[in-house]
Amino acid sequence: MINATLFDFNGVLVDDEAVHLRAFREVLATRSISLTDAEYTDRYLGFDDFGAFAAILRDRGMPATDAIVRALIEEKVPVYMRAIATELRVFDGAAELVQRRAARGVVGIVSGALRHEIEHCLGVMKVRALVSFVVSAEDTRACKPDPEGYQLGIRKLGATACAIVVEDSVAGVVAAKAAGLRCIAITHSYPRAALLEAGADHVADTLADLTDEVMEGA
Repeated sequence: MINATLFDFNGVLVDDEAVHLRAFREVLATRSISLTDAEYTDRYLGFDDFGAFAAILRDRGMPATDAIVRALIEEKVPVYMRAIATELRVFDGAAELVQRRAARGVVGIVSGALRHEIEHCLGVMKVRALVSFVVSAEDTRACKPDPEGYQLGIRKLGATACAIVVEDSVAGVVAAKAAGLRCIAITHSYPRAALLEAGADHVADTLADLTDEVMEGA
């Protein structure tokens, strides 16, 4: 019986992938690096900031040391936070879905976003008190599709928990399935076929489609 729900964050509850892309571009432009929409979606969406910056640099034959990548992350933080102060969009039904799932069990967040970004957005959504724990980029050594984040989530839930994951990216679906979890994917970022190919147990088009019957029967 499903008694816990693990949500990815960006692209599932908050619609901020475009904001992230603009922030990546602004920071990369200072190094004369361009990033197209297609590159971001096809190659880097689903990575945390460290994984994305490192992959972008390596793909262009540039050094990607920890110091260089962390400097880029530090530059991106204020760019992103300025943008979401006025541009944050929450997907329709996101707060209501968190509220409903919290009434039926434990809710956790497992995301490649930075903790302060997640905490800020949960506060805007007025659901922070309903979220039992957050696994963020700072908590893991490897980003999705590595299952480490979901494995940490499983440990926080405890041995008696049976969780369903809600994801929007191919990398996220792969990570959830590699951790042995059931996964519902939402077509906010990728088409249905790609999410099914990645291993999603069920694919929905909107958060409104995620009734408790769908969530617990997936």
